[in-house]
Amino acid sequence: MAKSLRSKWKRKMRAEKRKKNAPKELARLKQALSNDKKGEVDMADLEEIATVVSPDKIKKQTDVDMAEDAAEGLKMDTDKKRNKKTLLDEDGRYPVWMNQRQIKKLKDKRMTKKSGKGKKKKGIAW
Repeated sequence: MAKSLRSKWKRKMRAEKRKKNAPKELARLKQALSNDKKGEVDMADLEEIATVVSPDKIKKQTDVDMAEDAAEGLKMDTDKKRNKKTLLDEDGRYPVWMNQRQIKKLKDKRMTKKSGKGKKKKGIAW
């Protein structure tokens, strides 16, 4: 798609707005992180606002959780056995992503194999 003059202008003006607002935004971020005059983050102040956890601790915890899940052999509840050829599940339902036209096509194909003769198609007979 071609780049219109309007979109170029809008992009240019957004970039200038970002440049103009950058110092204010930076100051606001620094203030949010720390009320210290130096601008450095003080963990003691942050601990009052939120709980501070080291990344190593989180990583170890997730590794332990994943190991437990693998040991239990958990599967998703949505995993049902599905016939790869007809795409029907064990309850005789098609997948949710399939539209009605595709369902009808597969159903007709199945019925022709079962009965031997297909459904008569509507249309003009020449």
